[in-house]
Amino acid sequence: MSHLFELALVCREADVETVSDALMEVEALAVSVEDADADTDAEQALFGEPGMPAPKAGWERSVVKALFASEAEATEAVTLLLAQDWAEDVHVQAIQAVPEQDWVRLTQSQFAPVEITPEFWIVPSWHEAPPQARRVMRLDPGLAFGTGTHPTTRMCLRWIARHADAGKPWPRVLDYGCGSGILAIGAALHGAHSIDAVDIDPAAITSSNANAQGNGVTLNVGLPELAQGEYPLVIANILASPLKLLAPLLCAHVAPGGDMILAGILSRQADELKAAYAPWLALEVSDEEEGWILMTARRPAA
Repeated sequence: MSHLFELALVCREADVETVSDALMEVEALAVSVEDADADTDAEQALFGEPGMPAPKAGWERSVVKALFASEAEATEAVTLLLAQDWAEDVHVQAIQAVPEQDWVRLTQSQFAPVEITPEFWIVPSWHEAPPQARRVMRLDPGLAFGTGTHPTTRMCLRWIARHADAGKPWPRVLDYGCGSGILAIGAALHGAHSIDAVDIDPAAITSSNANAQGNGVTLNVGLPELAQGEYPLVIANILASPLKLLAPLLCAHVAPGGDMILAGILSRQADELKAAYAPWLALEVSDEEEGWILMTARRPAA
């Protein structure tokens, strides 16, 4: 049985994001965060998903766990990390071997089918689809990409499902910042054609292609310059700061009569997004879940 090696670090809440980012920079296979005070009176609930920020950065004292392919890589990573000026409050809890199949089984046990609408579900490959599911996306959780469990992803997919089910298939779709390809695949499963899924991360391009193939749909996946012309549907589930910078570019891609859906936005950021997009399109909040919002706009028909 092959083994992976898990590095466990204890750090302050304020350092969780820095530590997690640093571990990904030194090419950890996966990074997770746990409450160091779990099962004590100080335990706190916290929601988040790989690749997406949680409402707060972590618990008061957190255990950050990172997975490496070898003990040498784990040791080298922690040596580099502890040498940083900001790491004085970071402490090593353990470096230990983890049987690979145990880690896979543990990961699998944490992911159940996700309901988007009563008829549309995301189902990991090791699960049976629920009997009421008319449309099923098969998606296994990746190490760094969305799996449909995060509110931003769910809201985008729910919007797609509801509008497609209202008899509105799209002849062209742009998914800008496609990650795992989940939103582009969702559009394809609801009858959309000619879907361009773009991302700046080569790993996202690989992941999107593999997931599209696994669901029997065709996507045009590539770097952002692949996006050309106007689209009846433009989707971007990124974060508020890049969405503000991308406003002129994304708006230029929305066809007359077309829709734009934006996510990765916290409720308190609604006004600044409206202001950023106001010269081109009038954004409104059309869904909200767990402090995250979905913002949409329609370009008037020519």
